[in-house]
Amino acid sequence: MTWEVVIGLETHAQLTTASKIFSGASTQFGAPPNTQASAVDLALPGTLPVLNKGAVERAIRFGLAVGGRIAPRSVFARKNYFYPDLPKGYQISQYEDPVVAGGTVAIVVDGVEKEVRLTRAHLEEDAGKLLHEQFHGMSGVDLNRAGTPLLEIVSEPDMRSAAEAVAYAKALHTLVRWIGICDGNMQEGSFRCDANVSVRRPGEPLGTRCEVKNLNSFRFLEKAIEYEIRRQVELIEDGGKVVQETRLFDPDRGETRSMRSKEDAHDYRYFPDPDLLPVEVSKAWIDQVGSTMGELPAAKRAKFEGYGLSMEIATTLTASREMAEFYERLVLELGGLHKMAATWMTGEFSAALNRAGVEVDQAPITSERLAALLKRIADDTVSGRGAKEVFDAMWTGGMDPDSIIEEKGLRQISDAGALEKAVDAVLAANSKQVEDYRAGKEKAFNSLVGQVMKATQGKANPAQVGEILKRRLAG
Repeated sequence: MTWEVVIGLETHAQLTTASKIFSGASTQFGAPPNTQASAVDLALPGTLPVLNKGAVERAIRFGLAVGGRIAPRSVFARKNYFYPDLPKGYQISQYEDPVVAGGTVAIVVDGVEKEVRLTRAHLEEDAGKLLHEQFHGMSGVDLNRAGTPLLEIVSEPDMRSAAEAVAYAKALHTLVRWIGICDGNMQEGSFRCDANVSVRRPGEPLGTRCEVKNLNSFRFLEKAIEYEIRRQVELIEDGGKVVQETRLFDPDRGETRSMRSKEDAHDYRYFPDPDLLPVEVSKAWIDQVGSTMGELPAAKRAKFEGYGLSMEIATTLTASREMAEFYERLVLELGGLHKMAATWMTGEFSAALNRAGVEVDQAPITSERLAALLKRIADDTVSGRGAKEVFDAMWTGGMDPDSIIEEKGLRQISDAGALEKAVDAVLAANSKQVEDYRAGKEKAFNSLVGQVMKATQGKANPAQVGEILKRRLAG
């Protein structure tokens, strides 16, 4: 029997401010425990929060990027709950009046574009962190993260598969990095997702949802959702009922497990924080932030598709701002050749980045050097196969392509006379394959091309070899 999956994501993006949202303490990652927790973060008596303007500015930037409504007046509230890493006994967040409402994020799954609606994006402070491993049966509290500024981005339940949820998370990850509001470092917890998952029969009301918390990799997000879908379907089909609860994902076992019953808004007893004035955002401030935004990923992708690139290739090239800018510099150096540049960027170049585990701006090959290599392919100086060898040498040795081509003897033979001699020699030595080709066996032609390439040590221009072979075989 058919089931429909309904997924919404709540994403916490740590903002790139140098100091915390309500204090001047540093947000730098990796400091010894409790060395970056100020009196405000510790909630010592007599301390008062002071809002970080940079956090609000980054929220405005996000609201403009997703086409949301930026509230002219928003309010901070106290979200009350008790946990050892929350020294105040409440978290300062936003509830009824968030800084951003609405908006959309475009995703592409299997070549089909879809828009995921956003409910809201609100500012809040992070809690601290409990440390368990090094205390021999006891737990410690590190409050370095307490007060770190977060933008919580809440989607509508518009996603219908784990693949769509991952595509949305990746698109959001690209966007917050692109506009410079979050570094997106998932290993450090700068970008983490909570997945709300439910199942229902098509056309029926929404089912009971379970929230899977703190998923800090796209792979874990996908696996957690897939497991939760299977668990809920099996539970219902066996006659049970899904209970609304918060669950954790165990990556070692590949399963979710119950953490606590799910709280509703009234459980947190929200009320406006009396220590913080409402935030007023003027149109002039919004316009000033908007003037610095630049071209966004969706617009850049549409531009690249206008170059004749497929949606998939254009999406890959806009996976990060650095990747898109590298591609544009490459095309500028080449004076065009958009498709060749895209093929190399999404092929050899991306593969080398992945193998080395580095980002585009850390690559040892600049756009100028890569353009110089592609020009040598375009003018038939080097074959595609030879160019890959040159690329590998450029990546590891840093030399310019012309020097490598000469040093390795990879200059392609394009002299018609030399190629005709090589073809004639191969035809004379392979009469059986010649007969097979003339008898209609197309594979024999590829074999003959291969023989010519072998005879010339891979230096022959394959296109010219093919043309000469066809002329000779037609005679």
